[in-house]
Amino acid sequence: MKIRSTALVKGFRQSTPYVNAHRNKTMVIMLGGEAFYDKNFTNIISDIALLHSLGVKLILVHGARPQINQLVDLHQCHCPYHKGVRVTTEACLDLVMQATGKLQLDITARLSMSLNNTPMAGNQLNVVSGNFVIAQPLGVDDGIDYCHSGRVRRIDVNGINRVLDQGSIVLLGPIAGSVTGETFNLTSEEVATQVAIKLNADKLIGFCSEQGVLDQNGDAIAELFPNELGQLIEQLSHKEDEDQSSGTLRFLRGSRSACRAGVPRCHLISYKIDGALIQELFSLDGIGTQIVMASAEQVRQADIDDIGGIFDLIRPLEEQGVLVRRSREQLEQEIRQFTIIEKDGLIIGCAALYPYLSEKMAEMACVAIHPDYRDGNRGALLLNYMKQQSKPLGIERIFVLTTHSLHWFREQGFLETGLESLPIAKQDLYNFQRNSKILQATI
Repeated sequence: MKIRSTALVKGFRQSTPYVNAHRNKTMVIMLGGEAFYDKNFTNIISDIALLHSLGVKLILVHGARPQINQLVDLHQCHCPYHKGVRVTTEACLDLVMQATGKLQLDITARLSMSLNNTPMAGNQLNVVSGNFVIAQPLGVDDGIDYCHSGRVRRIDVNGINRVLDQGSIVLLGPIAGSVTGETFNLTSEEVATQVAIKLNADKLIGFCSEQGVLDQNGDAIAELFPNELGQLIEQLSHKEDEDQSSGTLRFLRGSRSACRAGVPRCHLISYKIDGALIQELFSLDGIGTQIVMASAEQVRQADIDDIGGIFDLIRPLEEQGVLVRRSREQLEQEIRQFTIIEKDGLIIGCAALYPYLSEKMAEMACVAIHPDYRDGNRGALLLNYMKQQSKPLGIERIFVLTTHSLHWFREQGFLETGLESLPIAKQDLYNFQRNSKILQATI
């Protein structure tokens, strides 16, 4: 009896490359206190435990702003804000410590859960908190004494790494001690940002009430660069407090600093969507907003100004017989078919997509990567981009003709096939002298 592949099996197979890519990577997760009140919080904790089980090194930094506000209001303690930062007076410090400490213990308890009827069955997580962050006072600004509100002075990088190497999760809150033995209230976004920077983390991940940074249509913007965040931050700064509490503004400020300091990727996702963390990290499209360094490579459709760069890239491969020769005039005519990878103004990769709409097929051709950048996964990046381009056109299969890259395409899921599988128009153009191998993949 033939057993059909289930969605579960397909999902496992599709996520495998991401499992391998994230193993032993260091990620800092910034979780605001707002998420704790949401019904999805238990699922977030389960997904964090899942990441840990897959070999990801995790530092979880939690905030406690709504919990502190609730306790301060309950005790009618005057605790004003100055420039968006809470002025933590001596009278309010105990309440801040109480709210933060309770939340930290609650999170630890959740991460310790291992009931058989829960996603964390058999889980044996060690959660370690400690004096990994040393604080210093903010001091006085515009005549306002911030009292026990502080900022990060130093991060114990070696101490955190020792804990991570032992297979434990590091849990940090917004309270830290100073070299003088005093206690200070910090912002969780600064703690998370500084930890990510000092540890050279691979990712900084934050949660907000929306799916990410939204455009005018209410859809999540997939990718942003740090130099694009200034206007967004300015806009959010002038909104009402309830909008700021979503965590978007605080995360954008932190991610801008983190990316500029060398953290490759920052992700903003929703604490309301079940599985958002897993979808963002283990799927091609993701679900939230990704902030990348300004100097990161960009994949985009080519335009007429890119012809010189494409020509320089493919000419050596044409001379070696790897690619079919294309004249500059042909490139000009077909430029809209090309997708390029650009890094700091240099075209380091390209590929072209030629649709055959009546057969619901497309050819991926002229695939080239600059010799200095062939150690990465840029070919796979171009292929994935081609697949995304093909879907709106109703394309179901992509085929390639290759003389030198048979094994690479097979590694990407292509299967070798015969001439008869090609569109009729392409069959008529097949060059028997080149004797190219024909491979095909289903999107």
